[in-house]
Amino acid sequence: MTEFSIYTKDTAPTGSIPTLEAAEKKFGFIPNLLGELAESPVAVEAYLSLSGTFGKSTLTPAEQQVVLLTTSYENECHYCMAAHTGGAKMAKLDEGAIQALRAGEPIADPKIEALRGFTRKLVVNRGWVQPADIDSFVAAGYTRANVFEVITGVALKTISNYTNHVAETPLDDKLAALKWDKPAKAA
Repeated sequence: MTEFSIYTKDTAPTGSIPTLEAAEKKFGFIPNLLGELAESPVAVEAYLSLSGTFGKSTLTPAEQQVVLLTTSYENECHYCMAAHTGGAKMAKLDEGAIQALRAGEPIADPKIEALRGFTRKLVVNRGWVQPADIDSFVAAGYTRANVFEVITGVALKTISNYTNHVAETPLDDKLAALKWDKPAKAA
């Protein structure tokens, strides 16, 4: 079985060191995900660059976390579900909404539920949404630009979710309290 290293600033390929230094400055530590992505300077830089770009979207920070959590739920990514549960709390997303996202259930707030539902349809249908799905999303208060911002968030999480699956990324100690396992569906 192939095992991947979790690089530090001291062990990373030279081209990844500046990106890891920037990540440590931003987060206060180097998350295991980034330590693994550092195997490829291009991959770790691309991920952080896209993350920064998505952060500039017209979606609120809480709405961005809805996109990231929904994508991570559908892709069954234990690491990103824990990380973005913390992100959602920092973004002041309603606790009930956070718990619904962690359970893969509808959210009480209709606008936020429209965002969750649209994101979910994008992920499970691999981008093949119906015109009615877009119309419903826009009717809930979002814009056509938000459609593409959601796609950007899904792309961001696809990079990290797939990385975590391939590398079997262990959860950082700082995320242990937010551990997530996909709930079993009722028969």
